[in-house]
Amino acid sequence: MNSDFLQIKSLEGDLKMSHKTKDFGLSVSTKELILHKPHVNYYVKLEHIISILPYDKRTLKAVTFVNYRAANQESIHSVPGSEYFRIYVQALVLHNRSGLFEHGPTDLIIPIHPTMLKIIAECLHKVGLTSI
Repeated sequence: MNSDFLQIKSLEGDLKMSHKTKDFGLSVSTKELILHKPHVNYYVKLEHIISILPYDKRTLKAVTFVNYRAANQESIHSVPGSEYFRIYVQALVLHNRSGLFEHGPTDLIIPIHPTMLKIIAECLHKVGLTSI
């Protein structure tokens, strides 16, 4: 696990599953989904998820996140064996070393292991989203 991961600020609900690799992590609780990257966490309340759709990773050579304040770039490359999904959310909270920042509608394109996807689907069903 990468030592540059930020500690979770707080977790709403009960933790169902968490998985981290050296440069990517995903945690799901009964109330939120947290995407972990070195130096940044993205907090998404399950009730703010509008859709989760399969994403064709052949069109995804690399995703670049550009932080205009620091002029840094980070690239995410395909993870072998993982299916990618496009998660469209109405709002999220970005947590980096400078603090917490609210963002509006956002697309997240991430790999999700089938076991994690099943747990996400169960938690989403409990908050009213019925299909992935």
